[in-house]
Amino acid sequence: MKSFMPVAFTIAALAVSSPAADAAQATSRGEISVAQVTELLDRAPANDDARQVLTIYLTGVGETAGFLLDAADASAVAGCRASLSLSPAAVRRALAGSSGGQRAVETAATPLILRDMLRRAGCRLAN
Repeated sequence: MKSFMPVAFTIAALAVSSPAADAAQATSRGEISVAQVTELLDRAPANDDARQVLTIYLTGVGETAGFLLDAADASAVAGCRASLSLSPAAVRRALAGSSGGQRAVETAATPLILRDMLRRAGCRLAN
């Protein structure tokens, strides 16, 4: 998703500037990884930069979900039973299925978060 490229670079820059030697990396395809988002979630409460990047990223994810529903052909969307919502706790739960280590670095976070958000809102998309 090209719209997330600036955010991916911001996340990468934040990770590189981190004092931790094992800063999270993007996937080998350049996608925002589960490891990156998890690191931001961990750092955000005590770090203004991490909190700002996390807010920007999650805003983009939320706007993307809304766009996908708005742009979908009316016949492809059966609707949602509840409003779309997103919080750090929901993001943690959405990413929890992806184990740590190399899998977290090679797993793109955005699709996991989007699928979880749509599932929690009860959205049904036709195939």
